[in-house]
Amino acid sequence: MKKLLGLIFLFLAVSSQAQFPDPNAKIYDPVKWSFSSEKLNDKEYNLIITAKIEKGWHVYSQFIEEGGPIPTSFKFQPSSDYKLVGKVTESPKAVTAFDKNFNMQIAWHKDQVVFKQKVSLLVPKTNITGTLEFMVCNDERCLPPAEVEFTIAIQAGSAQADMTVSVPEADSASSIVSSDSSSASLPSSSSASIQSDTDSSGGSLWAIFIAGFIGGLAAFFMPCIYPMIPLTVSFFTKKSGSRAKGIQSAIIYGLSIIVIYVALGLLITLIFGASALNEAASSATFNLLFFVVLVIFGISFLGAFEITLPSSLVNKMDEKSNQNGFLGLFFMAFTLALVSFSCTGPIIGTLLVDAVSKGSYLGPAIGMLGFSSALAIPFTLFAIFPSWLKEMPKSGGWLNTVKVSLGFLEIALAFKFLSNVDLAYHWGILNRDIFLIIWIIVFGLWALYLLGKIRLSHDNEINFLSLPRLFFSMLILGFTLYMVPGLWGAPLKAISAWLPPQVTQEFDLYSNRASSPAIAAGASGKKYSGLFHAPHGLDAFYDYEEGLAYAKTVNKPILIDFTGWSCTNCRKMEASVWPDKEVLRRLREDYVLISLYVDDKTELSEAEKYVSGFSGKKVNTIGQKWSDFQASRFGTNSQPYYVIADHEGKVLVPPQAYNLDISNYVNFLDKGKIAFGQK
Repeated sequence: MKKLLGLIFLFLAVSSQAQFPDPNAKIYDPVKWSFSSEKLNDKEYNLIITAKIEKGWHVYSQFIEEGGPIPTSFKFQPSSDYKLVGKVTESPKAVTAFDKNFNMQIAWHKDQVVFKQKVSLLVPKTNITGTLEFMVCNDERCLPPAEVEFTIAIQAGSAQADMTVSVPEADSASSIVSSDSSSASLPSSSSASIQSDTDSSGGSLWAIFIAGFIGGLAAFFMPCIYPMIPLTVSFFTKKSGSRAKGIQSAIIYGLSIIVIYVALGLLITLIFGASALNEAASSATFNLLFFVVLVIFGISFLGAFEITLPSSLVNKMDEKSNQNGFLGLFFMAFTLALVSFSCTGPIIGTLLVDAVSKGSYLGPAIGMLGFSSALAIPFTLFAIFPSWLKEMPKSGGWLNTVKVSLGFLEIALAFKFLSNVDLAYHWGILNRDIFLIIWIIVFGLWALYLLGKIRLSHDNEINFLSLPRLFFSMLILGFTLYMVPGLWGAPLKAISAWLPPQVTQEFDLYSNRASSPAIAAGASGKKYSGLFHAPHGLDAFYDYEEGLAYAKTVNKPILIDFTGWSCTNCRKMEASVWPDKEVLRRLREDYVLISLYVDDKTELSEAEKYVSGFSGKKVNTIGQKWSDFQASRFGTNSQPYYVIADHEGKVLVPPQAYNLDISNYVNFLDKGKIAFGQK
C-alpha cells in the first residue's frame, strides 16, 4: 500500500508541476543487490555482496583516486561480536581506461560484480550490519549517489547465513534519489566519455606494453647501452666458434634480458601486492612521491648526477658472467642491466610509476616485458646479422642529446602527478595557467637545446645541426607555440587530457567569462555563490527559490540545470554545446540559469533539513535536496537534465538530457522562450 501511495504521490507531483513532462523521464533502478555468506571454517566466513547490473549500465570499482567518479565503498558497523579480516575484494577484475574528462584512470564493472569481505566470529552467532555506497551510469546519464543498508545473520558452524536488506518504505527505486554519499562527485558513462581503444583491461595493458617498448627503444640509444652493441656482438661471434652457436648465444642473451626485467616487474607486485598498487594509483601521497621521483630522474638525465648501483654488486655479476653455458650468458645480461642502470634506471622508474598509477597488478610486469623486448631484440638481431653493424650511426655527442632530451620530457611529465594531488586537495596552486607556463618553459628550453642555443656542462660544441636534430627541434618548438594560446584559455584539445580542467584557468579570454550585466547586478551575494561557479561567464543561481524570485524581477524564464561535480556528460555539454555563440547568447540574454548540484556534500542548516515526502529519507545536504527535488518534481534522477520553466515552476517545453547536437539545443531554448512569451 505504501508503495502504491508513493507512486500516486509521484504522479500527482509531476502532473501538477509539469505541463510537458519528458516522455523519457523515469526513476532508474538498474542495480539489484543481493547478500549472502560462505563458510571458510568454524569461525571464519566470507560476506558476499553481489551487484547485478542492467545491460548498458556500470558501477564503479572501489579503486579510483580522489577527484574522479565516486567509487563503490562499504561501511560495516563496528561490533565486539566479530572482526574484519583484510579488505573488501572485488571480482571480476574491473575494466579500466583513461578518462580525458576526469584526466585520470578510472575503473568500473558491468553485468555483475561480486564483493567479498572476510570476517572472523568472536561469538557463536551475530548479525553483521553495514551500508554500501555506489554510483551507476550508462552512455547518456548518471544517477546520484545511493546507499543500501544490509544485515547478514551468521551463526558459527552453519554453512550458509541468512540475509536481510533494509530499503526505504517508499518505492525502492527512489532510494537512489536522496541517499547519502561519502564523496562530492558523480561518475560518468564509460563509453560516452572514456578515451580507450577497448572496453577491457587488456587495452590498458597493451598501452603499458607499448609505453614500455618505446621506453626500451629510448634506452637503447642511451650512452650506457648503444656503444656496447658492437662489443657484445663481437663477443658472441668470436667466443662461440660458429655462427650457429653465436646466434644461439645471442637468443639466450636476449631472453635473459627479458627474464631479468620481467622478474623486476613481478617483484614490484609481489612486494607491494595488487591491492597496494591499486591504492597507490588512487593515493595523493603516492602521486606526490611519483612527482618527486620523476623530477629527480629528469635532473639526473640533464647531467646533475648519475644514479648508479654499488660497484661491488656490478663486479660480482661480472665475475659470474665468465662462466660457460647458459648461466654465463644470464649473468652477462644481468651485468648489462646493472652497468647501464645510470641510463636505464630513470626510464625504468618512469615506466613503473606509470604502470602503478594505472592500478593494474600486471602493469609493472607488462611494462618491463615491453621495455626488455625493445632492448633484447636489437642485440639478438645484430648478432644474427653482424653486417648490419656497418650501417649503425657511430657513437658520439648525439647519444648525450638523447639522454638530455629524455630529462626534459620526464620533468614535464612529472607535473601531471603533481596536478593530480593539487586537484584532489583543492590547493589551487597548479592551475591550468601555471601548468601551461611550466610546460611552455620546459619544452621551449628543450627546443633551444636541440638548436644548440643552450649547452650543458657535459655537452660537446655543436658546429652544425644534423637533419634529425633540426627536425625534432622544429617539432618541439611547434608544440611549444601550440600551447601558448592556452594561456588565454584556448582549449588545446590535443593535450587537454594532460592539463588541469579549464575551470581552473585564471586568465580566460576564450571562454568569455564576462558576466551578463543584468544578472550580475541582481545576483550579487546570491546563495552558495562561494561553492559553485558557472562556465563561460554565465552568472548562474545555485538555489532554486532564489533563482525563481530573481527571474520574476527580470521577467525571464528559468533554465534549471541538474548537474553534478564530476558528471562527465554534464561537462561535455558545457564544453561542446554551451560555448556555441548562439547557445551562449540565448543563455545570457533569454534565461535565468539555475544550476543545481545533486551530489554536493555541503551540510544544510538545521532549519533546512527535512525528511523527504517522496523517498522517506532524511535530506541533510545540498546535493540530497536537489536530487530529491529533481526526482519528486520531474520524475527522473539522471544528469545532465535541463528544464525550462515559468515563474510558477511549470515546465514550458519537454526537458532535454544529454545531446551534443547544438542545433537541437538552440531549438530547445528558442521553443522555451516562445512558450514563455505566449503565457
